[in-house]
Parts: sequence; structure tokens; C-alpha cells
Amino acid sequence: MRASHGGDATADGNLPLEPDRFVGRSAELTELARALDASRLVTVTGPGGVGKSRLAAHAAARSAPPDGVWRVELAPVRDPELVDFAVVEALGLTDHTTRLPREALLAHLTERQLLLVLDGFEHLVEVCAPLVAELVGRVPGLRVLAVGRRPLELAGERVVALAPLGEGEAAELLAERAAQQGVVLGEEDADVRELCRRLDGIPLAVELAAGRLRALSPGELLARFDDRFRLLAGGRRDALPRHQTLRTAIGWSHELCTPEERLLWARLSVFAGRFDLEAAEYVCGGDGLPSDGVLDVLSELLAQSVVVREETLTGLRYRMLDTIRAYGADWLEATGDAARLRRRHRDWYLGLATWCELDWFSPRQGEVAARVEAELPNLRGALEYCLTEPDETHLGQYLAGSLWFYWAGCGRLSEGRHWLEQAVQLDSDNDQSRLKALWVLGYVAILQGDTVPALAALQECREEADHAANPTAVAYAEHRTGCLALVTDDMPRAETLLRSALDRYQQIGELNSNVLMGQVELAMARAFQGDLADAVKLCEDVRRVCEDHGERWTRAYALYVLAYVAWSEGRLPLARALLADCLGSAHGFRDLLGSVLAVELLALVTAAEGDAAEAALLQGAAGGMWPSVGLPLFGSAYYNAPHELCEAMARERLGDGPYEERVREGALLGREATVARALGPRQALDAVPVPRGPARPAPVGVDMRKPAASPTRKGGETAG
Repeated sequence: MRASHGGDATADGNLPLEPDRFVGRSAELTELARALDASRLVTVTGPGGVGKSRLAAHAAARSAPPDGVWRVELAPVRDPELVDFAVVEALGLTDHTTRLPREALLAHLTERQLLLVLDGFEHLVEVCAPLVAELVGRVPGLRVLAVGRRPLELAGERVVALAPLGEGEAAELLAERAAQQGVVLGEEDADVRELCRRLDGIPLAVELAAGRLRALSPGELLARFDDRFRLLAGGRRDALPRHQTLRTAIGWSHELCTPEERLLWARLSVFAGRFDLEAAEYVCGGDGLPSDGVLDVLSELLAQSVVVREETLTGLRYRMLDTIRAYGADWLEATGDAARLRRRHRDWYLGLATWCELDWFSPRQGEVAARVEAELPNLRGALEYCLTEPDETHLGQYLAGSLWFYWAGCGRLSEGRHWLEQAVQLDSDNDQSRLKALWVLGYVAILQGDTVPALAALQECREEADHAANPTAVAYAEHRTGCLALVTDDMPRAETLLRSALDRYQQIGELNSNVLMGQVELAMARAFQGDLADAVKLCEDVRRVCEDHGERWTRAYALYVLAYVAWSEGRLPLARALLADCLGSAHGFRDLLGSVLAVELLALVTAAEGDAAEAALLQGAAGGMWPSVGLPLFGSAYYNAPHELCEAMARERLGDGPYEERVREGALLGREATVARALGPRQALDAVPVPRGPARPAPVGVDMRKPAASPTRKGGETAG
């Protein structure tokens, strides 16, 4: 699949990938292309393993919608409530508001023309059908290519039913896959043809057979297949014949495995999506399969096409096709070992989240963000397990809270709130875990502009922390309550609470991204009250500590405040350099709030440099980003004042009509294009004098010369 030039590609699935060579299927590919031209909703159906996903990938790669092709892999999604989140994730959307994911999707797609590929929806059809109906009905430029074992049964849906390969095509596929392993086959060989007939031309079954050809000839495979076919043919009487054949073929391949290979196959089925070797060794090792022997057994499963090897942005990873994984899951349940394996899976990803939380305050911040993004399907699985098992509630609360940096720092506020709200509603025998989930929930709600639930969560956290004599949770609850005062324009209260929280952090020896962001927030409160020198002192200290520890996310907000001060002092090149650094970091973390604040301030700097047209365009671009953040500039008089000053300068220089036209142009840019433009080289213009007073009447009680710094895109690692 390829990503839109104006969209935000995710790390996996929507990068510009060219599908592998397609054996046969030329007629089906033509039929599918015609269907996509004729209908806005096309569904490719067929039994598991028949090649639906591959056909869709090739058809999608040949299409060229202006805003790209985006693939949503739904096979790993088990919770119907996460379907909308999965689509949001695949589209690379970042939304900080309290809008439901469906609303964010509709807002994002409204003006776009793209192809959305929904792959593996059949187990979620009751949720996917109304989602697709609403998207297609309300987004004129959207086409949907659905891939599953059954139709969606929607009005206007065009169904392309994919049949198995013909005998000749199946033989060609078997010969090609065998050649990849150094085995030469004749496509007209009688045993090859007979084997393909027995496999009913199902591509997955053919590839499983090809995985055996390093050790067995086609004739030897046939002899074994005969025995296994008789053994396994007595499956469900109501199953479709081709489903029986596929299950027989997978079961036949399973029977040919050694006991260790069967055991690992079953145990690997606990993973949702991709996994790495370390995870496989920990989760699947032991009790009949030593951890140091997992690699050798995994290598055999790779050779037999049971497991697929993939190079990703986060390194070498593995996955199982959903049909094969489901077969392994059935065997795991039959062994009676499924509960133990799910606990080990939970333990591994709980440990991974703990490590990532601690490592967030380090030079590896970018790696941590990428790792959690790659592991999200498995982390979701661990969360779901913890929050549905009675004795695991406290671990679910801890896990949801430990991922605060991902929810808040990497554009996952809506999903984070989904898990956190589930977590705090459950009783727990561990006060510390629940307190952590509470303050993180309050933090997320603040960032979404949802102040009433935020205050309720933080008050509950503070009261319970006082009762439990938990000084760490008290500090975090007080800190976040100070954040709430900051964004609601109560500067004296914000300063009092933030200073108290920082003192508490010092007393308990807490130093991390959250503590430093509290110092940046205090700098904002001081600046809003007129003490720019103190704000600079606080932020320079934060900058130094961040650079000592390799921390880039909190550092970006300190740079933002310093850039505003540089602008206020007329040092425009310095202000621009600081903002470029700030924007680069924020955008790299998918931190939409940090990005839009930087663009707003860049517009002000650009106006001061004399380029009113570019300043207006940047204001329009920021305006296009705010709906995904929340209330523009938080509805705060303090934060809005610099925006009004920039607008007044640009309008005065351009005139109302040209100014508004440039704002409209900027609103159409999109986030990627906006960041590229803001960070690109610019021709220097003669700077205009920085106004010494507001060009328009300032909001009552607000000095427009005060910095409009970021309020609360921050967090802590180790609370409760």
C-alpha cells in the first residue's frame, strides 16, 4: 500500500510497499479493478487462505486516489469497541479532543479522496457494517475495499468472490515458492498436479506444502497427505467443502511438525499481530520447550511458511497469518495451557510498558515511542486480559497508567481515556495502581479540554492519596490540578499548586519528564503574570537537564517559551531557530498540541519578519489543526492574545480580503505539508518593528506581550 502525500503514514501497513509477485489472478485483478471503478464499496470474499488480502493489495497498488491508499488490519482486533480506534490508528490521525473516534474520522475524511482497505473484518461484521455505511454515506470522496470471508450486506456493495486457483496456476505457485527454497519442480509433473488438486488450489495450503519441499518430494508429501486427509476429514459436517480442505491442509502441515514445532505453533497464537524473538522466547519458552531452543524451532516454522518474517521500522519481527494463528489457538485451548500462556503474554507486555515508561526519560525517547506503536496490538491484548479477569484488575490499572507517555505524548488521548475509564471503574486491592490510573485519567481529560471529569478524577486521586498516605500520588494529583488552573486562566492558583508539587517531587526524589514539565508550566504561569526573566530562568534549567538526559519531548516546550521571549525581545532569527527545533520534536512524537502551538507562534514571528502573507497562511494551517486538538487556544484569554496580535499585524499589512484568502489556503494544507513548509528554507524579508503594544484591544486583564506557552502536554513516569 502507499500512503497519501498529504496524510500521516503509520509505521506499519501504510508505507509505500509494492506487493510481491502475483501468480495468476489476472482475470480476478481485472474484475476487481472494474468493480472499484464502478462502486464506492467493494468486498472481496472467499474462504480463508484463498488469497483475498493479496489480491486486494495488488488492486489497491494500481489505484491512484489523490489522498492515497490506507489499509486497516482488523484480524488482530478482538474488542468491537476498538474498531474505530484501529481505523484512526491506520490513518495516522492524532485527535486530542473528547470527540468519539468516529467523529474524528468523519472530520478527517470529509474533504479527502482516498481508498480505505478494511482487511479481515468478518469477526467484527456487526460493527464494521454500520461504520462503513456511515463513512461511505457521509464522505463523497471515499471508496472502501473490504476483505473478508463474507459480504457486509450493505446497499450498493459490489461483491467479488475469489475462487481457489486453477490447477495450472496452483502448480505455478508451488513451483515458484519451491524455487525460493532452492528446489526445482516441473509444473507438469504428475505428483505436483495431484498435490495441487488435493489442496483444492487454495494458495495458503499450496504455500504450506511448498514449505515442506526442502525435506520431502511431492510424491512423499502426497503419501503423507493421504493418511492425514483420512484422519482429519471428519470435521464439522456443516463446514463448507473448501473450509474443510483448508483446515485439513493446515492440520496436515501441523501433523508433519515435530512435537516441539507443534508446541511453539500453539503458544505463538497468544500474540496479536507481530512479535519479536525476545517476546517469543519469554512467553513460549519453558515447560517442554527451553527458551534457548525457541529460535531453532521458530526457524523451522519459518521454513514451513507457518510463521512469516518481516523487516519493520522497529527491527526484525514475526507474525502468523490469522487462519494459522486461529488453528494454533484451538490446539492451545485443547492442551489446557491457554490461561498460563495468556498470563505470560500479559507479564511480558506489562514488563515492556514498565521499561518503556522508565526509558522515556532518556536519549531513547524516540525508540520508546516507536516500540510502543509497534506493540500496540499486543498491549491492547494485555489490557483486555487484565481488565476482564477478576484477579488482574490492579495490573490493568497499572498498565493503563504506565502508558501515560504514549497516550499523552504520541497522539493517543482518546484510546488512552477508553482504557483508563474502564480501569478506574473497577475495584482493586492495590491502591497504588488505581491512584496512578486516576491522575493519568485526569491528565488526559485536561488535554482533551474536558475540565469537569478531569477535576473529579484529580480530586478523587488526592483524597484517596491523602487517606493512603501516598506522597507520590499526592504530588501528581496536585501537579495536574495546577495544570487545570493554568489552562483555565487562574494563574495565582496555578503557581501555588505547581510550586507545591515541585517541592513534593524534590522531597521524594522524583526527577523525570513529568517533573520537568511541571517546571515549564510554572514558567508559563510566571510569564503570564509578567515575570519573563523568571520564566527564562526556569526554562533554561529545564533545557539543561533535558539535554543532560537526552530528553526531547519536554525540552520542546521549554524551547517554546524561550522562543516567545526571544520574539518579544526582537531576536527573530533566534526565535525561529528555537521554534524549528520545538516543532521538529513535537511532530516527531505525533504531539499535535505541541505542533499547533509552535505553528501559531511561528506565524507571529513570520509577521514580525515582514511576511504577512506567509503569517496568514500559517494561521490558517494552525486553524485547520485545532479541531483535532480541542477548543482553539483552550478558550483562554492568555493564550489567545498573541494570536490576535498576529492577525492584527497581518490584516493591517494585507487588507481583510487577501488576509482571509491566505487563511483559507492555509487551512487546506494538512499537517505534514504545514510542518514541511514551516521547517523549510525561507527567503529573508526585512523585519517590521515588533509592536510595543497591542494592535487591537487586548482581552481584559491580559498583556499581549506575555508568552502563550503550552499548558499541559506532559507527564510523569513513576507515580503510584
